[in-house]
Amino acid sequence: MSKEEFDRQKFKEIMARADETIKEAKAILDQNGVVYNLGEWLTVKRYCDRFGIPNTQTVTNWIARGIIPPENVVEIAELNNIRLIKAIKYLD
Repeated sequence: MSKEEFDRQKFKEIMARADETIKEAKAILDQNGVVYNLGEWLTVKRYCDRFGIPNTQTVTNWIARGIIPPENVVEIAELNNIRLIKAIKYLD
C-alpha cells in the first residue's frame, strides 16, 4: 500500500468516526423529543463571538443573575454539562 493510499484510508476511517460522533451528539441534543437547532442555540463561547462580548464570564454572570432567562439556557449533562444559550441579544 502506498503512502497516498494509506493516507486516504486513514482519512476515511477518521471521517467515519466523526460521522458516528456527530450522530451521537445529535441524538443527545434531540433528547426528550426537543430538537435544538444549532443555528438558534449557541455555546457560551460562540454566543460571545457572535455578539461581540469580550469574555465568557460576562455571559455566565448574566445567566446567574437571570438576565438570560432560564428557559433560554439548556445544560446538556451527556455533553459534559455544556450550556447552550438561545441566540438572541439580551443586552445592548
